[in-house]
Amino acid sequence: MSAADPSATTRRLAAHLNRRARWRWPEIVFWLAILAVIFAAPSRAAIINEVLIAGLFALSLDLILGLAGIVSLGHAAFFGLGAYAAAILASKGFADPTLGLVLGAAVAAVAGLATAPLLLRGADLTRLMVTLGVSLMLGELANRNGWLTGGADGLNFSIAPVLGLFPIGFTGQRNAALYSFAVLFILFAIARRLAQSPFGLALAAIRENRLRAGALGIDTSRRIIAIYVVAAAYAGAAGALLAQTTQIVSLDLFDFHRSADVMLMLIIGGAGYLYGGLIGAAAFIVLRDVISAATPEYWEFWIGLALVILVLAGRERIGEAPRRLIALFAPRAARRGVA
Repeated sequence: MSAADPSATTRRLAAHLNRRARWRWPEIVFWLAILAVIFAAPSRAAIINEVLIAGLFALSLDLILGLAGIVSLGHAAFFGLGAYAAAILASKGFADPTLGLVLGAAVAAVAGLATAPLLLRGADLTRLMVTLGVSLMLGELANRNGWLTGGADGLNFSIAPVLGLFPIGFTGQRNAALYSFAVLFILFAIARRLAQSPFGLALAAIRENRLRAGALGIDTSRRIIAIYVVAAAYAGAAGALLAQTTQIVSLDLFDFHRSADVMLMLIIGGAGYLYGGLIGAAAFIVLRDVISAATPEYWEFWIGLALVILVLAGRERIGEAPRRLIALFAPRAARRGVA
């Protein structure tokens, strides 16, 4: 059998993808550590729940930005749609969390499918303006249709316990964090498998050079639409989680700062390897919580300064700093020991 045999190449590629799809021990430790923190710090369950939801939201953006190279400044549109879909369903008497979660993801996915063709034309600047415009339009629609959305007053509602056993309201903050953790882990596992599949490799090719990927026979338009719909569904699920665990929605969910914050989370954590959104969300929210407690008036300045340093210095240089310090002081310590 020759080395260029297509069947042999296919088998090698399948074996390579299977090796990449295996869970490694640092990943297992990462998820077990999150679970341990939820149980070890019940008094901080509210902020942990916020971090988990923000992590899912950042993961949804990473699916299009990190995997396919599609920039968006209107990702809050799907986040708000998912939240309002779950809230309206609960306010009509259907308060089951699972049903609201599925509906929120489905409504956002339909909106993503309807708006995805707009991304196929133009460059990054055009996509930024189009996605931002979609978010602004949906926010105005929610404001105008107060009979359904509550308008500027928003919606207050109650949600049933998860599986009929675990309340996730203000009296069940730890249950809410566990509920968000379960949803995040399941959706992350699906996204991880998706990224390490032939579909994920095609997206990587599109991200590097869309024209060359098309010349190789990859249907770039269909794959961009597909990943955009998946990302919209993930953002809708994150919005539904936020609505269910806080039991309130407002027009703030469609604001520009939502899309900007999730972009900052990806900048902090790094785009393209899925865990960056989770790490960036945790860093951003914890940093915001700590700095705003110390300086309520200037916390945005310090976060902005940290981002400027991160961008100018580079994530790689910052990550290598401890190793360089060890290499710098280790020879000195060795010489002293010899002396």
